[in-house]
Amino acid sequence: MPTPSLASLPIRRLTLRDLNACADLSEDRGWPREEHKWGFLLTAGKGYGIDDPGGGLVSACTVTEYGPPDRPSLAAIGMVLVAERHARQGVGRRLMRHVVAALGTTPLTLHATPYGRPLYEELGFKTTGRAEMVRGHFTPGGPEPRTTTRAATADDLAAILRLDEEVFGTDRTPIITRLPAFADQLRVAEEDGRLIGYAAAWPNMDTHVVGPLIARDTETAQALISSLAARTDRPLRTDIDVRHEELLAWAKAHGLASIAPNAVMTYGITELPGDWNRRFAPLTVAAG
Repeated sequence: MPTPSLASLPIRRLTLRDLNACADLSEDRGWPREEHKWGFLLTAGKGYGIDDPGGGLVSACTVTEYGPPDRPSLAAIGMVLVAERHARQGVGRRLMRHVVAALGTTPLTLHATPYGRPLYEELGFKTTGRAEMVRGHFTPGGPEPRTTTRAATADDLAAILRLDEEVFGTDRTPIITRLPAFADQLRVAEEDGRLIGYAAAWPNMDTHVVGPLIARDTETAQALISSLAARTDRPLRTDIDVRHEELLAWAKAHGLASIAPNAVMTYGITELPGDWNRRFAPLTVAAG
């Protein structure tokens, strides 16, 4: 249980005014500050936190809800952090219990590190999948992908939203419509004038993170990654569903190395909705 003083501190909703405190909390735990990602998640979703009487935050997390606003069909939890000086005192457990209770019957998902997984298991989350984070400078080579890609335009947004809902299994309009402003690149793959995939690359510290990556098949996913890589000098980073063995092997053959595993966990559902065969990488492990 938390110490009495920590246990009595109120949990509140975070806003964009807390952006700096969230970034400070990331830095305190040895994470990158990630102001760009924090800003996106606090705008597209909700943040919860506990203020430290001495200044800053004791703990924080984000929640991104999908589906109808009055009855979400899925919520993704991310950025769960506790300040180092308050670690191992039950604060993260208390914050998570509050968030799970606040979301009621909404099914939940999150990506867990090996360090965080025991807490989530204790709260009733089950491991239902795995992702592998890969990172590195992409090195072109091999046969050119036959799939054509191009930069997305405003006219593509309706088709991107339709494809995303079909593949993800729920409506993600609030987060997808913010992608053009959040990402440095947003590209689509087409066949006979029909959208068969899309991917974004967004800036995170010194890398470009590839996600979401939705594609009809592995070849389309490869074409999208190749086209994003050709337009940046930064290393790429992405989290690939381990079931996509062919894409993972291809990424590693093109300069991306395995960095860390993540467990995909769910609460209230036995597996994520939608079509995993076309879902290659999440927008971010913090938002699915």
